[in-house]
Amino acid sequence: MSKDTGQAISIIGFIGSVFSPWYRWSGRKNPANNCCINVATYGPGGRFTFTMTDRGESALRKSRDTFEVGPSKMHWTGSQLIIDINEVSSPPLISRVRGRVTVTPRALTSAELPLTPDGAHVWRPFAPCSDIKVELEAKDWQWEGHGYFDANFGTRALEDDFSYWTWGRYPMPDGALCFYDADRLDGTSLDAGMIFDEEGGVKVINSPPKTPMKRSLWQVRRETRADAGYTPHQVQNMLDAPFYSRSSVRTQYGGVETVGVHEALDLVRFRSPLIKPMLAVRVPRRPGWQFDD
Repeated sequence: MSKDTGQAISIIGFIGSVFSPWYRWSGRKNPANNCCINVATYGPGGRFTFTMTDRGESALRKSRDTFEVGPSKMHWTGSQLIIDINEVSSPPLISRVRGRVTVTPRALTSAELPLTPDGAHVWRPFAPCSDIKVELEAKDWQWEGHGYFDANFGTRALEDDFSYWTWGRYPMPDGALCFYDADRLDGTSLDAGMIFDEEGGVKVINSPPKTPMKRSLWQVRRETRADAGYTPHQVQNMLDAPFYSRSSVRTQYGGVETVGVHEALDLVRFRSPLIKPMLAVRVPRRPGWQFDD
């Protein structure tokens, strides 16, 4: 998120793209055959792009420090994550999305959170406190701000284990605050709250009350954690889908107001067979990419 312009960017690398209808229709047999680098930009003046091209195994190349999918790649230098983007935004706003984003962690953490008791799903917050520099080949899309770097790993489909979850990352004066809440299909739930400092330390906290927010445009249920008596609210709509909402949200913890990124995911809706054809429009399949070298 930008420090002062209202702009934001989200970049996700997938091997076994969990939201790809093509991966689901393939029977999830080969994760490497459904990979992508998803980029979404948000900002004033109506600027919005969304790229999520589902590529085949020939488009995937990875090493200890580099992850490439087709024309885009992520590279870890030892102190920075360099992301080179060369994608095409999906309908309705088809456009080239090209440039570089540099993520500089203030520290790396050793934290790991199993999302299910058997460890089939794991969250790894590598760097909840990071600085970012955005240099896209688009007017006024050169800015700096704060961000985070994390990952999710899983051996089963999300909709096979969860019905609903919310996640939020909020900057604090000396670090970052994260909440992870999930309803599992077995009737149990996850309630995790953590504060990360700028040296990489993590402290597990008792989460403040779960507080409902206004539903998204697609009427996805939304809630986050907030001090008792405080009502969190959306500051900026980012991504709105029939089963998913991403937005910047203002909440309060320990008397401190903060604006961060919030996500809500309705996996009951995502499980519907009606969703997959809709997703195919936004997630084009391009299986034939080949590297030149």
